[in-house]
Amino acid sequence: MKFALIEANKSIDINEVPVGAVIVINNQILSAGHNQSILNHDPTSHAEINALRNAAKKLGNYRLTGATLYVTLEPCAMCYGAIVHARISRLVFGAYDPKTGVCGSSIKLHKEKFFNHVVEIKGGILKEECSLILKSFFKARRP
Repeated sequence: MKFALIEANKSIDINEVPVGAVIVINNQILSAGHNQSILNHDPTSHAEINALRNAAKKLGNYRLTGATLYVTLEPCAMCYGAIVHARISRLVFGAYDPKTGVCGSSIKLHKEKFFNHVVEIKGGILKEECSLILKSFFKARRP
């Protein structure tokens, strides 16, 4: 999660919402990503999506079986759908997102039976640090 926080700080440097993600396979970081929606003029350019794209390119396969995704903020519906389609084995997130988080906060999308893949989920890891970076970012923007 510490590496995901480093990625989140990269978002701050480009004036994006500070969310970072890393994908780990066999105890090695395969890829990383941070929010770049504004920079890329792309509403799908969330940290998770960017990390998934980078990992898939490196492996030459969109299926990331056996991978763990660490992300500083609970995923939204779009990102969770991509996580399922990529066959991520484990999702570990930091801060809970009561507005758009779908892994227990606003809804429990991971509990739905229509998905053909089950992701192991652990939330609240380094949640204080992950929350603080977001709160600080928005406080600076909305004095």
